[in-house]
Parts: sequence; structure tokens; C-alpha cells
Amino acid sequence: MTTHGPVLPLWSCGGCGGPWPCATRRAELRAEFEGAPVSLALYMGSYLVWAAEDLTWVPAGLLHHRFLGWVR
Repeated sequence: MTTHGPVLPLWSCGGCGGPWPCATRRAELRAEFEGAPVSLALYMGSYLVWAAEDLTWVPAGLLHHRFLGWVR
């Protein structure tokens, strides 16, 4: 279990305080979804939709970059 989960509604990291998903959580997710990049993208896409409901002042492009831009 990770301590780097999202703190809502600001979507900060519960482990390090940075924007979620932080670098640590991204590394954990990459390892967790190793060999399944489409599944990781779908998983993070669901978080993107959820976060967009809370972070209405953040431009959509920035949210996309934050939640999906690192998934490859």
C-alpha cells in the first residue's frame, strides 16, 4: 500500500505534498502496470475525469499532461 495517494479535493500527494500523481506514485504505477500501458492509461484517465470535477480552475491541457502525459 502506498502513502502517495491523492488528498482530495486539491489532488495533492498524501506522501510528499506535491501534485498528485507525484514522481513516486508514477513510478509505482509504472511498475504495477508493467506490460499493460493501455490499462494504465485507462486507469489514469478515470482519475483525470474525477480530478477535472474538483480542479475546475486548472486548464484541461495541464490536467491532461499531469494525469496522462507521462503514461507511455
